[in-house]
Amino acid sequence: MKKFFFLFVFALTAISVSAQREFYELRVYTMKFGSPASGLHNYLEKALLPSLNRQGVKNIGAFEEWSQDNPAKIYLLIPYESMAAYEKVTKAVNSDKVFTENSAEYNTITQDKVPFSRYETSFFNAFSGIPQLIKPETGSMVFEMRTYEGYIEDAYQRKIKMFNEGELQIFKETGLHSVMFGEKIAGPQMPCLTYMLAFKDLAERDANWKKFSDHPEWKRISKLPEYANTVSNIHRVFLKPLKYSQL
Repeated sequence: MKKFFFLFVFALTAISVSAQREFYELRVYTMKFGSPASGLHNYLEKALLPSLNRQGVKNIGAFEEWSQDNPAKIYLLIPYESMAAYEKVTKAVNSDKVFTENSAEYNTITQDKVPFSRYETSFFNAFSGIPQLIKPETGSMVFEMRTYEGYIEDAYQRKIKMFNEGELQIFKETGLHSVMFGEKIAGPQMPCLTYMLAFKDLAERDANWKKFSDHPEWKRISKLPEYANTVSNIHRVFLKPLKYSQL
């Protein structure tokens, strides 16, 4: 009987661990026109990312937009095991002596040469359907990030359900290579969700989105009444990895 109880508890624990949903931080730096960006890049590459890695945070994405519009933007995607882990890691980074040393040059940038005007932070809980970030294949150079706004919380929740119970599987079958799917819990544009896909190039991206739109299961579920009017607006940006990106 004791053996059975132990195995039962072990099984429940394994299920709990496998289902643990990650917690994502997405930073968007709005760069200042005319100011050198090198100060920020050096800080991220040589100070912040290595310090996060030392605290066990892996697969950090660092991107810039494919477009050459101004102001330029730098994106940083940081996956944490949980919200509690985010708090723990943040405290550890702030007390990391190596991080402090490697940040010295960044912290002495004068106001007239600061590389960005502001940065915006958003936080997400991973979808239950994709509870952990999926590292893309080597050579992925096109990252598509989409944000779907819902006109009200119920619409937003129905769209999440649509992904978890149908769309994610179709994405997998049609080569829309998922990186992360997140329910935004803090940041602009709420209520909304954000997800990221990875492709080797735009040709693969275009071909596989067509496969998705032609997929019979997508055509079926997109017409279900329960999923009507779930998305009121879509924001899309194409990103390319910076040299120090870990994705």
